[in-house]
Amino acid sequence: MQKISIEALARQQITAALAAGSGRAADTVFGGHEKVLRQTVMAFKAGTQLSEHLNPGEATVFVLRGCVRLQSGDDSWQGKAGDLLIVPDGMHSLHAEEDCAILMTVAKARGGAAEGERS
Repeated sequence: MQKISIEALARQQITAALAAGSGRAADTVFGGHEKVLRQTVMAFKAGTQLSEHLNPGEATVFVLRGCVRLQSGDDSWQGKAGDLLIVPDGMHSLHAEEDCAILMTVAKARGGAAEGERS
C-alpha cells in the first residue's frame, strides 16, 4: 500500500506551476497510460488553461485550491475548492481563474472486448 498527501502534492505543484514558463505543473499519483484509471494532481497559474480536447474516457475534476472554469461548447461551470466537476463528453477546456490545483481522475474507455469476454 502507498499513502500520498494530496494536500502536500497540491502545494508542491502550485509552486512548480508558478515557476514554470508554461504556468502549469502535474504529477500522476496513480495509474498512467498503461492503466484504465489515472489520477493526476495538476496546478495552474491564474490565466493559464488546458486547451480544448476530447476525453479519453470518463473524467472528473476535483478542485483542491483556487478556482477553475470548465468550458464545453456554450456551457461552462465554475469550480472552487471542494467542488467536483463532472467532465462532459465531447470537446472541453479548463481555465484557471486563480492560481489553482486540481485532482483530475480519468477512467479511459477500454478498446476491444469487455474484460472477461473471450473471442
